[in-house]
Amino acid sequence: MASFNRRMLFLVIFTASVFCFWANPSVAELPRLKQPAKAGDSLSFLVVGDWGRKGEYNQSLVAKQMGIVGKKLNLDFVISTGDNFYEDGLKGVDDPAFYESFVDIYTAPSLQKQWYIVLGNHDYRGDVEAQLSPILKGKDSRWICFRSFILNSGTVDFFFVDTTPFVDEYFTNPGNSTYDWKGILPRQAYLSQLLKDVDSALKQSKAKWKLVVGHHTIKSAGTHGNTVELEEQLLPILKANDVDAYINGHDHCLEQIIDSESGIQFLTSGGGSKAWRDNVKPWNKEELKLYYDGQGFMSVQITETKVDLVFYDVEGNVLHKWSITKDLNAAA
Repeated sequence: MASFNRRMLFLVIFTASVFCFWANPSVAELPRLKQPAKAGDSLSFLVVGDWGRKGEYNQSLVAKQMGIVGKKLNLDFVISTGDNFYEDGLKGVDDPAFYESFVDIYTAPSLQKQWYIVLGNHDYRGDVEAQLSPILKGKDSRWICFRSFILNSGTVDFFFVDTTPFVDEYFTNPGNSTYDWKGILPRQAYLSQLLKDVDSALKQSKAKWKLVVGHHTIKSAGTHGNTVELEEQLLPILKANDVDAYINGHDHCLEQIIDSESGIQFLTSGGGSKAWRDNVKPWNKEELKLYYDGQGFMSVQITETKVDLVFYDVEGNVLHKWSITKDLNAAA
């Protein structure tokens, strides 16, 4: 009953937040949601990306281990870093892939929490509006997906950014793929407004920790490598606003890079299903703390003064741990 009441409370907050956004967009350019934290403003969440393959390529095995770890951590929510449905997104709100790749895969009791979701480039190859539709939330109340949005939770502010429209190649050389750009065009106006909104939201944030989530890499030793457009356009905003970490998928690996100049943590969790083996590129060993070219996921535990990162493989083995600390009295 307590769990049911918490979920109903969240749905009320969620609905009210979305209503306020659409009713008066000048109040907040990006949708703003709230996620209750535990006592002491602590949070526990998992991060998984590049997963939607109807259980194949070990997606089901990764999901099983996520459920086990989620139970141990008393999970608050899950973050998806995109590419939610391969190869070409959803065909519509009634596409059975929503059940085959999400509802029927992540069935563990500990994973029956909110999923905060961004879109990946493969999602843009399908019906984007389907993934954004409240109809999917009606099918499974865990599903929370916007192009870009803000999540406030205790001492942490999360900024979810729609990164696919930044990548020039999808517009100039899409190959055999067709992208759904409804709601994006004119592109430069969309990107300019998004960057302005993210910068403004980061400047206004008084949170102890600022975490930005997107699908595409900014810095990565993986197959895709750095996304130049994000390095040039988004990264300066992250640096100027003292962002603690940028969390992404896109490269099908698990990875931690600590930028020697800014100190920003670049955390890749894109091992939700199909992985690429032996594709690591040369990188400064002082910055590259983990590169695992295999399947798995990441857990994050946050208090006011500490962030604990743990990376797990497909069998639930701990691959890597890292802690980030911050002075209790440090200015936000």
